[in-house]
Amino acid sequence: MKRYECVPNFSEGRDSVLVNALADAGRGVPGVTVLDVESNADHNRSVISLVGEGEPLVEAVLRMMRLAVERIDLRRHVGEHPRMGAVDVVPFVPLGEATEADAVALAERLAERTWAELQLPVYLYGSAARRPERRDLAYVRRGQFEGIRDSIATDPDRAPDLGEKAVHPTAGIVAIGARPVLIAYNAYLTTGDVAIAKKVAHAVRARDGGLAEVKALGFDIKERQRAQVSMNLTDYRRTPVHRALEAVRREAARFGAGVEESEIVGLVPEDALFDAAEYYLQLNRFDRANILERKVRAAATGRAASPAPVTTAERRIVEFADLLAARTPTPGGGSAAAVAGALGASLAAMVVAYSAPAGALPERLARADAELRDATRRFLELADEDAAAYDAVRAARRAAKAAPSGDAAAAARTADATRGAAEVPLRTAQLARRLQALLEEIRPQLKATVDSDRVSARALLEAAAVGAAANVAINLGDLDGQGVDTAGLRRELDAVQRPG
Repeated sequence: MKRYECVPNFSEGRDSVLVNALADAGRGVPGVTVLDVESNADHNRSVISLVGEGEPLVEAVLRMMRLAVERIDLRRHVGEHPRMGAVDVVPFVPLGEATEADAVALAERLAERTWAELQLPVYLYGSAARRPERRDLAYVRRGQFEGIRDSIATDPDRAPDLGEKAVHPTAGIVAIGARPVLIAYNAYLTTGDVAIAKKVAHAVRARDGGLAEVKALGFDIKERQRAQVSMNLTDYRRTPVHRALEAVRREAARFGAGVEESEIVGLVPEDALFDAAEYYLQLNRFDRANILERKVRAAATGRAASPAPVTTAERRIVEFADLLAARTPTPGGGSAAAVAGALGASLAAMVVAYSAPAGALPERLARADAELRDATRRFLELADEDAAAYDAVRAARRAAKAAPSGDAAAAARTADATRGAAEVPLRTAQLARRLQALLEEIRPQLKATVDSDRVSARALLEAAAVGAAANVAINLGDLDGQGVDTAGLRRELDAVQRPG
C-alpha cells in the first residue's frame, strides 16, 4: 500500500474553533490520520499534516477544503504570510514505496475534484506543474489574492491550470502539487526590526545566491515584538537545518542582531534533527543504529539484531567513503557506480539550472531538470539495492552450503539471488546511458559557461555505466556457471557497454 503525507495550508490562524473543525473534517475519513496541527496568529495561517493512502487522503483533504471555502473570506483576511486562497497550498509528499509520479497523479486528481465540486480554480505547482515557471510556489503566488484577482482575466500568465479565469470571490485560488519532504523552519532575531530580518532572508535564500533549496522571507511578529526569518528547506539534505541556522546567525550579526530562538512548524524527519545533533556535538563517527529508540522500534518489530539501515541518501559523502574503504563486502563497486551516477545527475541538473534565468526554464529544460532530479534519487536507491542484492547472494550461498548435496531449491534460490545481483547494476548502467543521451540532446540549449560542468557530469555518468556494467558481467559469469540462460541479460549488457 502506497502512503502519502499531505500538508494543506489554510489562511486562518486565529479562530481555533474553525481550525479544529478543519482538522476534524480530515479525521472523519477512515484510513487517514491527522498527524499535526500548527497555527500562527501573526501569520494568520494554519498548517495541518495528514497521512494516508491515495484516494482516502484526497477525500479527506477535499472535505477540509470544502469547509475552508465556506468559512474563510479572503476579502477580510490580514496576516504576515503571503496568501492567495482560503486554502492556500496543498502539497502531496510520497512516502515509502510511493513515487513522485504517484504524488503528482494524486495532486491532479484533487485538482480536478476541487474545480468540479468547489468551483475553486487551481494552479498546479512543484512536480505537478504544467508550466516550468510554476514549479516555484513563490512565482505562482506573486501578487497574492488581490493581485491575482485583478489580473487573472486579462493576463494569460495568470490563467489557472483548471477552472475559469476568475478567482473564487471569497476563497481565491489554490495551488495543488507534489514535492519531497519540506522543513518549515523559523528563526526569531533579537530585534524587532523587520528590515534586518528581510536583509537576512535575502542573504540566505537560494534565488538570491544564498543556500541551496532554501526559501526565506522576513516577517514582523508583533505578538513577540521580534523580527522573524521564516524559511522553507525544500531539500534538507542539501541544506540541513543547522547550516540554515548558522547562516542566519552569521548574517544577523552583521547588523548587530542575534538569534534568540528558532522553531519548526509542522513535522520534521528525525534524521534532520540527528544531523544537527551530530554537527553541534561533533559526533563525526556516530552510528545512528545506536540510538535507543531505533533499537527499541527494531526490537518491537522482531528485528532487534538487524535494525533498518541508514540509506545511502541519508549518509554524508565522508561516511559513505569510509564505508566503501572498509574491509566489508558491501557497499562495493556497484554501489559506488550508482553514487557516481547520482553525482553526475546532480551536476547535470546544476548545468541545466544555470542555462536559463531562475524560474524561467524553457519547457524542454524544465522536463530535463525534473528527470535529472528524479534520477539522482533513483541512483541513490540503486546504491542500496546493489548492496542488498549482493548480501542476498552471500546468504543464498551460505544456505546452499548447509543444504544437502543436490538440493534443487537451494540452487534455485542462489540463481535467483545472483540474477538480482546482475539486474540491479544493469538498471544503474541503463539509467546512466539514458542521462548521457539526455545531456547530448539538450546540449544546444546549455550555456557555454557551464560546459566544463557538463563534461564532468557526463564523465561521472560514464563511470557509473562502466562500473555497473562490470558488476553485471561478473554476475552473468556466475549464472553461466550455474547453468542459467543469460542470453537476454547479455543483450541488454551489450547495449550499455557502448560508450554514451
